[in-house]
Amino acid sequence: MGVLQRFERRIEDMVNRPFARAFKAEVQPVEIASSLQRECDDRAAIVSRGRTMVPNVFTVALGSHDHERLAVYEQALGEELAGMVSEHAEEQGYVFIGPVTVSFERDDDLGTGRFQVRSAAVAAATPRSGDTQLVRPQGRAAGVPWVEIGDTTYALARTTTRIGRGTDAHLRIDDPGISRNHAELRRSGGDVTVVDLGSTNGVVIDGERVTQARLRDGTQLVLGSTTMTFHDGGTAGGGHR
Repeated sequence: MGVLQRFERRIEDMVNRPFARAFKAEVQPVEIASSLQRECDDRAAIVSRGRTMVPNVFTVALGSHDHERLAVYEQALGEELAGMVSEHAEEQGYVFIGPVTVSFERDDDLGTGRFQVRSAAVAAATPRSGDTQLVRPQGRAAGVPWVEIGDTTYALARTTTRIGRGTDAHLRIDDPGISRNHAELRRSGGDVTVVDLGSTNGVVIDGERVTQARLRDGTQLVLGSTTMTFHDGGTAGGGHR
């Protein structure tokens, strides 16, 4: 039994749940599932021998009528769809750089029964074992700069924070486009400077590859396929461009 058939069987097994009946005449879950599979296949990128990367964050846009009917059940269906994507990736030998999520949004330009899928590869950022620098929004101390990577925030409390794919990096990002020791964020007084450590794909700011640059609040840095945003935490201003 294929991935889509298994997904459809699970949905059928939920027929007594309200969200399964919400689709009788509108967008069908198996249609969304099929589109997510195609999105993975179309955007598959070979990053190294034996490693084919696919998106892991998916957004399904629905017309107002479909979205209204789905809104109450979107978490349960999103989890089922994410599981289906993971199964498909395992069968095809694809890899993700972060957890798989499927979310829904309303698009009033779409009619009933129509939907669109967007996707992105968003890396999971984790601290070094024993490191406590990952913080939530309410935990950001005044005067401490920090970086934001997707839903993850990381306080730059130490004078030097090393970013990379290796297990010894202070901030580890599981992105095949990032080197084991990719870059460092160095604090000096109220300034923070990014320094490339001779990485393969470099550090890109405002579309320009840099070897070293002083950062300003709101600066976006691209490392591999990962974008992070720098926030000065109320420290000094100035910086790159």
